[in-house]
Amino acid sequence: MAIKHWPEGEGPRDKLLTRGSSYLSDAELLAVIIGNGSKKLNAVELSRELVTTFGGLRALLSATTKQMCRLPGVGPVKCAQLQAVAELSKRLAQERLHRGPVLSNPDITRDYLIRQLADRNYEVFAVLMLDSQHRVIQFVELFRGTINAASVYPRELVELVLEKNAAAVIVCHNHPSGVAEPSLADKHITERIKNALVTIEVALLDHLVIGDQDIVSFAERGWIN
Repeated sequence: MAIKHWPEGEGPRDKLLTRGSSYLSDAELLAVIIGNGSKKLNAVELSRELVTTFGGLRALLSATTKQMCRLPGVGPVKCAQLQAVAELSKRLAQERLHRGPVLSNPDITRDYLIRQLADRNYEVFAVLMLDSQHRVIQFVELFRGTINAASVYPRELVELVLEKNAAAVIVCHNHPSGVAEPSLADKHITERIKNALVTIEVALLDHLVIGDQDIVSFAERGWIN
């Protein structure tokens, strides 16, 4: 049944306006965004099928246009709407991160890094540069591809830190497998980076390894002294 034929006040848009967005399911929120369904499915049914097909909101909103358009009833317009939502979510996380000192808001930092890197299907090694008050200067993706001792160059990191006049850094990378547990290579890379930063008197505060839903902190495990 088309949503316009539902009882008054039961449509997702009406529910959002009268009760608030928190009362809506994932499918109902998506239905508000995409506006209409397909020939066979209303907007809520189509949204529910999208979430089910991709296995969740995270996978759906990180899908490519080609992947989304494989589903009947989903064209370039709906793909653009969903990808715009995903990008707004990332920018909101970045805005929140820049509002205050990073170290007083570890949950915001983690949330930001998960949004930036968790959905990549390739490894990304990045650095979060901080000033002397541990406020964010810039987040930079340095390397892409398989992370190992040969692909991460501490010298390039040092040059960037000097250019931005950073006082401290947090490095991070993702594991496309979804498992955040650090490898032996991750530990070796961290030691090399820490030693390189010592030469310019810049502190390495942490190395965060990002999985699908969680993060492993080298500092919390006592691996950065």
